[in-house]
Amino acid sequence: MKNQAIGWVEVPVIDMERAIKFYETVFDFKIDRQQMGDQDMGWFPWIEDGTGSGGSLVKHPDYVPSKEGMFVYFTCHSGDLANELARVEDAGGIILKEKRLISEQHGYEARVLDTEGNRIALHSSK
Repeated sequence: MKNQAIGWVEVPVIDMERAIKFYETVFDFKIDRQQMGDQDMGWFPWIEDGTGSGGSLVKHPDYVPSKEGMFVYFTCHSGDLANELARVEDAGGIILKEKRLISEQHGYEARVLDTEGNRIALHSSK
């Protein structure tokens, strides 16, 4: 296999402005809002030769936020997810599980509910 198994992730939203504010606040990056046909999309930053997967927030009647089902881990580029986790509640999210060690090899995770009702994870090596 030459590339990562996941090529793209779409996170359902109800209120695009609210969702963009949440993700930009927590992760301290800019989201590029685009209209793609009948889909209102907020693209996460993309690094052409970077590792991992690209993705987008998506507002569309066929997309329903959920805290069950697929589970997306967001890389915390600060290096310590405690930084991003500290911004979750001020951004309107809910902390479901505080920072915890997955394993020495795999680093740390925390679980949160975004403003749209999606359960997501924050991940870092420290």
